[in-house]
Amino acid sequence: MSLSTDAIATDGPRADWRGWAALVVLMLPVLLVSIDNTILNFALPAIARELEPSSAEQLWIIDAYSLVLAGLLVTAGSLGDRIGRRRILLIGAVGFTLVSVGAVFAPTSGTLIAARAAMGVFGAALMPSTMSLLRSTFRNRDQRRIAIAAWSGSFAAGGALGPIVGGLLIEYFPWRSVFLIAVPVLVLMLAFVPLLVRESRDPNPGPVDGWGIVLSMLALAPLAFGIKELASESPVAGVLSLVVGLGFGWGFVRRQRRIPHPMLDLSLFQRPKFTGSLIVNLACIMAYIGFLYFASQHLQMIAGLSALDAGLALLPGAVVAIAAGFAVVPFARRYRASIVVPVTLVVGVAGLVLVGVAGAHDTWMLILAFVLLGVGLGAAQAVSGELIISSAPAERAGAASAISETAYEFGAVLGTSILGGILTAWYRIALEIPAGVPGRLGAHARETLAGAVNAADEIGGPVGQALSENAAAAFDGGVIATSLIAAAFLVIAGVVSAATLGRRRAVEPR
Repeated sequence: MSLSTDAIATDGPRADWRGWAALVVLMLPVLLVSIDNTILNFALPAIARELEPSSAEQLWIIDAYSLVLAGLLVTAGSLGDRIGRRRILLIGAVGFTLVSVGAVFAPTSGTLIAARAAMGVFGAALMPSTMSLLRSTFRNRDQRRIAIAAWSGSFAAGGALGPIVGGLLIEYFPWRSVFLIAVPVLVLMLAFVPLLVRESRDPNPGPVDGWGIVLSMLALAPLAFGIKELASESPVAGVLSLVVGLGFGWGFVRRQRRIPHPMLDLSLFQRPKFTGSLIVNLACIMAYIGFLYFASQHLQMIAGLSALDAGLALLPGAVVAIAAGFAVVPFARRYRASIVVPVTLVVGVAGLVLVGVAGAHDTWMLILAFVLLGVGLGAAQAVSGELIISSAPAERAGAASAISETAYEFGAVLGTSILGGILTAWYRIALEIPAGVPGRLGAHARETLAGAVNAADEIGGPVGQALSENAAAAFDGGVIATSLIAAAFLVIAGVVSAATLGRRRAVEPR
């Protein structure tokens, strides 16, 4: 199959007002998923106080959505190529809305985890469809660049809105209200997608690869689960899951290479720009989500900010991430991507190193660090995202978009699982339980920071104060280690981007 793309065809027909209206509609699910990845971090302290999940369950509440979604994205993208991308999008919207309403009534942490997993099933139908429909809507090169920039910016916009919306809801309503934000967004989609978005599919898709679908799910889900467990207290289960996932992954790759109509165009990975850009996006999301995971807890449970104030504290970093995505375009026109991306990643590394060196004690320093991280990651993802899209054949847009979204979701899993797992392990080892703390409360305190805060409040007096101070010191020590590890991942991504993104300019001028 030829890898020439419609990016080469620069004189395609220009989209009219209906195309731009369709862009707005197609940005809605992206915005929703981005908000969902950040808003739950702000609800987590309230969830921990009410449902009292264990540290493992706490991570599962965050990760269940991403784990299931990651396992199904390739399948959803391939099905969209075959039966219609708009149809898959509408199925995902209906299902996501119904499950989100159901999550509001979850009585235990286990049922909440199950609801999050079900959301992942329908979320997988949402994401690949949006990018592939966007590409089929904008055939003119210049219009497509603007549309892709706006679509990519909606991720950062969701990151900006997530803390504010989450803070407002947690401040004035029960934490369960965070799941209801999906309802108006998806209702708008259901109303306007049939009116504004034309159906799109692969004109020569070949038969549905049933075995390929099964193998892809049996590979991706265990891999994501293994990564999560490897960083927690079950390394043996993690290793076994990784072995299972890699085994099924080998079977999937072998099958895709042998059948005449593969569901996934593996030749895309032979293009250094495509693979290098995927690695950059994965590392950026990992660092971003990992930062929010510890920053939201520190600001609320150690610095004592309300959920709303914590969201406002992180707003500048999310806003500059949006601005950086557009501001980097002139530089991308003048300099090649193998220079632009590493330089922008250095700015993100500086933000993480600032936390690693100075600690998280100063709220203003934490805000500055997130601003630097937003600048670096927003700019880097804008360039790498364009390179991913331009590397994919138009007729395989759904599958290629699914690969990109799989990297995004695995980055979210890594952010909360690897970085969150390291932070939790450090906290447990470093926490000193003061004399006089009852055994039951001491066990709760060692599980999570929220458990320590609740135990300190219940004990009160000098002993409660000592427990609170020790928990804060242990948690912030883990934040320092986690920040430096995240910085190391970004450095690796910068080296990869310098080696793989080529000598041509990131965005070729007219």
